[in-house]
Amino acid sequence: MLNHLLGRILAVVVAMLLAAPVSATIWESVPDEQLTALELKRDASPKELYDALSARYLAELNKGKLAQWWEPIPMDQYLAPTLFYTPPNIDMEVSRSQCVDCHKAVTHGWVKSWEKSVHANLDEIRNLDENDVRAYKKGIIAEVEGNLRSLNLLAEGKQLGNVGCIDCHMGVGMEKGNHKDDLRLPDRTACGSCHLRQFAEAESERDTLVWPQDQWAPGHPSHTVDYIANVETATWAALQQREVAASCTMCHTNQTKCDNCHTRHEFSLVEARKPQACATCHNGVDHNEYENFMMSKHGTVYQTLGHTWDWNARLADAFEVGGQTAPTCQTCHFEYKGEFTHNVVRKVRWGFLPFQSIVDNLDDPWFESRKQAWQSTCSQCHSPRFAKTYLDMMDSGIKEGTALVESTRKVVQKLYDDQLLVGQKTNRPALPEPEVDEPGAFSSLFFAQGNSATIVDRTFAEMWEQHVAQYMKGLEHVNPGGWTYSSGWSDLIKDQIIINEHDTQLRAQAALEERVSKLEGQTAGKKAAFLPSAPGNIQVAGITLDTRYTSGSLAMLGGGLLLGGMVSIRRSSKRKKE
Repeated sequence: MLNHLLGRILAVVVAMLLAAPVSATIWESVPDEQLTALELKRDASPKELYDALSARYLAELNKGKLAQWWEPIPMDQYLAPTLFYTPPNIDMEVSRSQCVDCHKAVTHGWVKSWEKSVHANLDEIRNLDENDVRAYKKGIIAEVEGNLRSLNLLAEGKQLGNVGCIDCHMGVGMEKGNHKDDLRLPDRTACGSCHLRQFAEAESERDTLVWPQDQWAPGHPSHTVDYIANVETATWAALQQREVAASCTMCHTNQTKCDNCHTRHEFSLVEARKPQACATCHNGVDHNEYENFMMSKHGTVYQTLGHTWDWNARLADAFEVGGQTAPTCQTCHFEYKGEFTHNVVRKVRWGFLPFQSIVDNLDDPWFESRKQAWQSTCSQCHSPRFAKTYLDMMDSGIKEGTALVESTRKVVQKLYDDQLLVGQKTNRPALPEPEVDEPGAFSSLFFAQGNSATIVDRTFAEMWEQHVAQYMKGLEHVNPGGWTYSSGWSDLIKDQIIINEHDTQLRAQAALEERVSKLEGQTAGKKAAFLPSAPGNIQVAGITLDTRYTSGSLAMLGGGLLLGGMVSIRRSSKRKKE
């Protein structure tokens, strides 16, 4: 009897505890730095976190400080929908089910992708056996439902139904809306209303990447500020060919939306966990991470054995449960001190490019702690000693590449200061605003009006913006050829050779012009006029002149002919006297 009474009392207590409101706690994966920036405490509600994140996000997502120099083209509405998207002029009320019915005929590919997604099959996840590697998604669904209840978008005790077109493109839980007035393309805040933890983790990149010596602006370089980083680049804003500029923007849209990594409309986690998901943006002349990874031993293992791994396993379980035997972009960059989050810059040390200001401060505790975090990551597969040895070698190598760039920078700057670059005094028109003239600037990759960019400018721009980046990323991703021969040290040396050779030629030409100028001063008014039929080398009094590099060569030629003529006249007169 007593046991029965105690059992009933215990049942009532448990029921009361379950019914009582539970104090909210922000996930530990959301870093303290972010909560401090948002002026929130760890016990804030999901709604408070979402409101603070959204307010900051919308305030900072704009056309940037160079807005007066550029206007969006129609494509921009898909790249920055929060700023520019305009729904099609289709004035009709649509219901939740009508979206799918209509788009089966209009854009059937969208519908097929959505039908394969978790969004369309929540009950399938709910009914998974607990031993299924996908069973962890049950907890994610419950987490999403808790977020929506806090936002008053889901009633207490009600389960979330299938996530349809209208939830993402009009509003979560809406049953109908006007196609013309209510349609939207989802941005990070739209995805974040359900996936709040991931939204917060991703947005925390700007809060955790604060460089100790201001090598980069806070949050740069990261996905969280990549759109602003793009539109506030003077060269991008100055480009009159906006279709060319759109190419840059198409990768700089992680700040504006989530589908760069999570391809719509299936939003497959299997896809997002493979290196190819990163390849669209992380490839090419200044950020060839994908190529370097694929050509490394890590990439070799992935390409040969990756098909045997279970990609449905969580990143945290990829090795133990999924059978993974080598790292991918995701297993290295999403991990920080054993935890996996959507903040992928917690271990960043060199950034997008190696700067001398980073080289000079690598012993700062900020850099050292991040290096130790990388050592921990590498030590999941390698011995700690091996990991440290490689990281030390990597740092030393990057320092050497940076030294090459900085020594060459001085040569280029001196040529510019001495006004010796080809056409600098006569044919270097001003660049379009807001770009300004600098030697070897980023603009050299995109503008070539007159001699606004010379071979020296262009070569150095490739050196500091492309080749040293490729060299660094070859080292960082363990691709031997990538940092030595194919696109690394060898290219840096080539750049240095080209610039040094031009420096020698331009300075010799300048010295020659100065000598000719002095001769012209002595024979003022007696110059002969002569124009060569084509640019190239000409011989005057045993001196080779390159008419491609100086108009002074023509003056020298005229002076040479004048002197030669005077000598001939004197010799002729002497013969007559004899």
